[in-house]
Amino acid sequence: MSLKNSKQINLLFICKYNRFRSKIAEGYFKKINKNKKIKVKSAGLIRGTSLNPETIKIAKKLGVPIKGKPNGLSSKLLLWQNMIVIVADDVPKKIVNNMGLSENVFQWNIKDTKKHNSKEITDIIKKIKLRINILVEQLNITNK
Repeated sequence: MSLKNSKQINLLFICKYNRFRSKIAEGYFKKINKNKKIKVKSAGLIRGTSLNPETIKIAKKLGVPIKGKPNGLSSKLLLWQNMIVIVADDVPKKIVNNMGLSENVFQWNIKDTKKHNSKEITDIIKKIKLRINILVEQLNITNK
């Protein structure tokens, strides 16, 4: 990560619709991150419909607060960010690379839930939490 000279990190999590994976990443990151120099937002490549109540319930049970309506990717968000994490296997990294944003773009190939079953949702949330734990630690080392 080449953000060593950055005074602030503006981290943008992206998934396909901002209804699940990027919302989980944003919510959990905000919960565990204590570094005020790191700001975080999330968006979908396509703005999705409302959040699934089952997902919200399971996330809450796993200690992940998610709220708010889905956001779509916008030029305002792209100008705000200085780091992107694509929390999805169905959003190709080349999409943001083609926007001239190839530096500090990372991809986590996390599958979406197709069936909305509790076990699948739980497994995906746990995967995202593990990745966020590592990311928070790395960013706090980089941004001291």
